[in-house]
Amino acid sequence: MVKELNNNNFESEVLKAQGKVLVDFSATWCGPCKMLAPIVDAYAEAHAGELVVGKVDIDESMALAQTYQVMSVPTLILFENGTPVRQSIGLIPAEALEQFVNG
Repeated sequence: MVKELNNNNFESEVLKAQGKVLVDFSATWCGPCKMLAPIVDAYAEAHAGELVVGKVDIDESMALAQTYQVMSVPTLILFENGTPVRQSIGLIPAEALEQFVNG
């Protein structure tokens, strides 16, 4: 299940989390974001219990987008134990998402 993340819960859900958290920074008006959403959703379902997957709407949580220097959407950031470790910008296929998360 993909969690909705925002300015209010980002710290507790991502920064204080143990293990991996995949965060999808996106926007409702973004075509590639809409294409990536089902890929991220399927990944979250297939890997439930292994990592947390969340989405940030950059229009609703501009401060988070600025903090993590999200200049283009979709942007995926992988956090490990609260620290960002990898970033991917743009639409990626499911296979690439698997490689992105597992390094």
